[in-house]
Amino acid sequence: MPEVSRFFGIIIALFYNDHQPPHFHVRYGEQKAIVTIDSLMLLRGKLSPRVLGLVVEWASLHQEELRENWNLAREQKPLKKIDPLE
Repeated sequence: MPEVSRFFGIIIALFYNDHQPPHFHVRYGEQKAIVTIDSLMLLRGKLSPRVLGLVVEWASLHQEELRENWNLAREQKPLKKIDPLE
């Protein structure tokens, strides 16, 4: 799982050759979810409201970088790290 960011124990990753729509994977302890890049909606899984809020806040600041990484992953190219939420 290619990790692109980590903050407050939350791990953000993208997979190579993953299915549409463009999305990223979130892990926090036992919680796992998939969040769409364009709408920042929960596509699958479950996160506590606090974790989901932090993820959406972070992703809204980095949507363009997430889109760029999505395209890199689709092309089997190395992903770029994204700054964590502070």
